Amino acid sequence: MLAFGEVIDTARRAKKTSAGYDLTRLMVGSEGTLGIITQLTLKLSGIPEAIAGGTCPFPSVEACCNTAIATIQSGIPIARIELLDALQVRACNLHAKLGLPEVPMLFLEFHGTEASVAEQSERFGEIAAEFGGGPFTWTTRAEDRTKLWEARHHAALSNFALRPGAQIVATDVCVPISRLAECVTETQADIAESRIMAPIVGHVGDGNFHLTLLVDMSDADEVKRAKALSERLVKRALAMDGTCTGEHGVGQGKMKYMEAEHGPAALAVMVSIKRALDPQNILNPGKIVAV
Repeated sequence: MLAFGEVIDTARRAKKTSAGYDLTRLMVGSEGTLGIITQLTLKLSGIPEAIAGGTCPFPSVEACCNTAIATIQSGIPIARIELLDALQVRACNLHAKLGLPEVPMLFLEFHGTEASVAEQSERFGEIAAEFGGGPFTWTTRAEDRTKLWEARHHAALSNFALRPGAQIVATDVCVPISRLAECVTETQADIAESRIMAPIVGHVGDGNFHLTLLVDMSDADEVKRAKALSERLVKRALAMDGTCTGEHGVGQGKMKYMEAEHGPAALAVMVSIKRALDPQNILNPGKIVAV
């Protein structure tokens, strides 16, 4: 996992092949405190009869989050729900030529029968309207959905277009979904006050959202402000009973937050397990806990 100061530059490090990009060169270690996989089992799922996907614009990220919360609480079996703030939508437009309105937005996908995905999509549109969102534009055409989700998957790379020459630093947090709207809106205000360009994108179905900081590493003051922003993001999430990360930096960059998040007793248990199973400290050393 990458934390502040470990610059994400997938485009330069990935090896281009005839089939696309070979990302195996990006793997510099394994995950977890032990770092050994002895057996891997894959579970196959059937392809749904119908898949509907689309976008829904909103007046604010708060409205996006509240809609996501209401949708989940209503029991709609949503397959994917992703948040993009206005700046991230602009980056995706520049990179993937989507032509979307540059406002906060949710990308969504529903699976099921033709009748059920239509019903789910229509019900979501009604919920979105309650929070000032819409119209919810959706389609079952595979080519349209593919273009949409490719743009979402390339969101990090698309941000290079926002500030050419800047370096990308990724960070994230995860909070209980009931605190999601509060955490994201407070973070947006913090970004503005910090004078840092940092688009927000989130897997809001589980309360996880990411900041992609675009930083001029030659500007010491800007680097300082960006680091402070990243620190406050983590402290904000922990204060809301969240976690320092869902994806980025827990291995090394966010080790210093582990005690604040889990407490000294729990951290001591993690250390004891690590020492018992890896007495020579050779399995993914230097990650999660200091041994």
